[in-house]
Amino acid sequence: MKHLFPLLYAVLLPLSFASADDWQIVPGKIVTDFAKDVDPKNPLPEYPRPQLVRDTWLNLNGLWDYAVTDGGNAKADGKILVPYPIESALSGVGKTVGKDKKLLYKRTFIVPKGENWNGQQILLHFGAVDWKAAVHINGKEVGNHVGGYSPFSFDITDALKPEGEQELVVTVSDPTNDSFQPRGKQVNNPRGIFYTAVTGIWDTVWLEPVPQTSIDKLKFVPNLKNSTLSIETTIKNLQDGDQIEAKASFKNIGTPAVNRRPFLRRTVQHTADVRHSSAVGKAGEPLVLSIPSPKLWTPDEPNLYDLTVSVIRNGKVIDTVDSYFGMREISLGKTEDGITRILLNGKFLFQHGPLDQGWFPDGLYTAPTDAALAYDLEVTKKLGFNMLRKHVKVEPMRFYYHCDRLGLLVWQDMPSGDKGIGVKSPDAVRSPESAANYEREWKEIIETRYNAPSIVVWVPFNEGWGQFDTCRILDLTKKLDPTRLVDGPSGWSDRGCGDLYDKHQYRGPGMFPPEEKRATVLGEYGGLGLPIKDHTWIESDKNWGYGGNLKDQDDLLQTYKQLNQRMHPLIAQGLSAAVYTQTTDVEVEVNGLMTYDRKIIKVDAEKIKASNDALHYPALETKTLIPTAQTAESEWAYTTDKPADGWEKADFNDSAWKKGKGGFGTKITPNTTVRTEWNTGDIWIRKSFDLSAEDVKSPSQLTLDLYHDEDAEVFINGVKVFEVKGYTTNYANFPLNNAARAFNAGKNVIAIYCKQTNGGQYIDAGISRTIPAKDTSKRVW
Repeated sequence: MKHLFPLLYAVLLPLSFASADDWQIVPGKIVTDFAKDVDPKNPLPEYPRPQLVRDTWLNLNGLWDYAVTDGGNAKADGKILVPYPIESALSGVGKTVGKDKKLLYKRTFIVPKGENWNGQQILLHFGAVDWKAAVHINGKEVGNHVGGYSPFSFDITDALKPEGEQELVVTVSDPTNDSFQPRGKQVNNPRGIFYTAVTGIWDTVWLEPVPQTSIDKLKFVPNLKNSTLSIETTIKNLQDGDQIEAKASFKNIGTPAVNRRPFLRRTVQHTADVRHSSAVGKAGEPLVLSIPSPKLWTPDEPNLYDLTVSVIRNGKVIDTVDSYFGMREISLGKTEDGITRILLNGKFLFQHGPLDQGWFPDGLYTAPTDAALAYDLEVTKKLGFNMLRKHVKVEPMRFYYHCDRLGLLVWQDMPSGDKGIGVKSPDAVRSPESAANYEREWKEIIETRYNAPSIVVWVPFNEGWGQFDTCRILDLTKKLDPTRLVDGPSGWSDRGCGDLYDKHQYRGPGMFPPEEKRATVLGEYGGLGLPIKDHTWIESDKNWGYGGNLKDQDDLLQTYKQLNQRMHPLIAQGLSAAVYTQTTDVEVEVNGLMTYDRKIIKVDAEKIKASNDALHYPALETKTLIPTAQTAESEWAYTTDKPADGWEKADFNDSAWKKGKGGFGTKITPNTTVRTEWNTGDIWIRKSFDLSAEDVKSPSQLTLDLYHDEDAEVFINGVKVFEVKGYTTNYANFPLNNAARAFNAGKNVIAIYCKQTNGGQYIDAGISRTIPAKDTSKRVW
């Protein structure tokens, strides 16, 4: 065994009895309403492994002793509430650790007595520890693990004393962004899109008694064509002649039976539809279970089958576990229009959902309660989404169980780490140690979440963060799991491999042209920012969203609906999926549909759901009133010398101004179509356009398509209808429904002023109108 921390065992002195009085939430930050339900005597009591369930277990969550130390013997600094990370308010500590120190945990436990425990092998399980962990029982190192996102366990039987208290010590090292480790959005100096570091235990710790011959892993592969489920079972201490028996049943009550036990949160709906199937085979070989007329798993009908798997020796059951599975298939295929799209169970379903960061103001990586973990998903469904992209974080097993039972498709990211690359840069070159660690952790993540029917896409890389050997890693991912799609990569530096051609565009929307062998998807868009007073991480002008923050909740609703209206026609053109940024605010990012504390849904849920539902019906028609430079040549009058007062008015004489085709700027500015060079500090541009009486009657259907770098003011017929600070890196859509008073039937004039200070520069604008489809009665995708 490799010893990760050979000098850091036997350290916390003294060990003291912990009571609920030793813990309180660290003050100073916002918290969720779920925080009040945290019981320091029994935090997160739910069974942690829903797809491999045994009745007997012991939860070790609760108050432990801890110390942050440079090494050697250390006095306990106090109590920490496991499994909340030490930096979190719910830990009761709220401290950082850093690359040069170790975090030590210590507690005692007593192995229960009784027939379910006596004579059994005792396993110690950790849901997740970030990042390097060494575990000692009674002074003996029983194992170590490297990786912050996957569960691991050790057989501690030989290290246990015959009776009485057993001592457990866990030593953790976590350099965060001072090393190459996969760490997602964690940084030691939080800012912008990067958040507070997370160190140590952040998921449930528990004991489990198992027989000497026991089921260690299950792997499910549904086959819809043959109506079968293949079951691969990993068994410890298998003997010749051992058999595997599997029994499946479908009871159509909305959640698997294994998770309707008292220690698992769920409701039951009764119905008469009951189906059973079973099979017996040689242990150690795949077992094929027939599933006649399978009830398929979809977001609308998340049908789940109960499953019991047993090891049988000489006619006697040696070990039994309960599980569940879903019959579903994800693939690429062509639809009737000849476009390659993502197919669920052989049919195209437009996948639409939020970028889900999975952070909480009180628990950081760890949800305060299981109800909190489920709440984000329940709201996601309530808002009319059918998927989510789990962004550069991997969740506890119960998260995927909730997605499975609620019917949410999941695109699962690999947490980013190491160095990043630019949009046009070659792949990064990692050190051998970094590359090997990435592959090992990614393999663990895939293998431990393999059975979740909700997961349909693996995302190895995001926007160049740690992107290396792109096509090889995408191919490796496909080999590890050929039953799911592989994004290639999500945003920025595409290499032509993988199953998906993924565009990121803020505010968006947008898409790449369809390809023969890859589906085109919008991996990120939106990012509409709206800080809600008293519900932000900090009260500061540093709170931000893409393209600037919006005025109020109605502005957010209308702008969101405009994005959907703009995206709707793209589905007919081949767009298979879109990911909106994001589920909740996170720290200073305020582009969530909910506040960070989950106390406010910023949008009217019914209206957002109606807008999202409409995407699955015939598309709206888009009428271009002024084209952007992306789509057509369009002449404008312009000047770089300050004009006379009234330059923005419709009757202003601009005959002395120069004429040029939009857009205006420098070619070094990304994602632009420069037709007229502009490299001075200021520019004023004007253009006339016509509106019909019908256009003017429907201002809520009018959208400004704007790329601004930097500050811009937009006028219609002399009325300022839009003002924005800063810059974008792509075209963004802004509703003009509040500018109704400015429009005229007939001739109109748009006038724009743009100011530049440094770096790239560009200004271009268009106006379009989205017209609702005439027939909205038939769902088409």
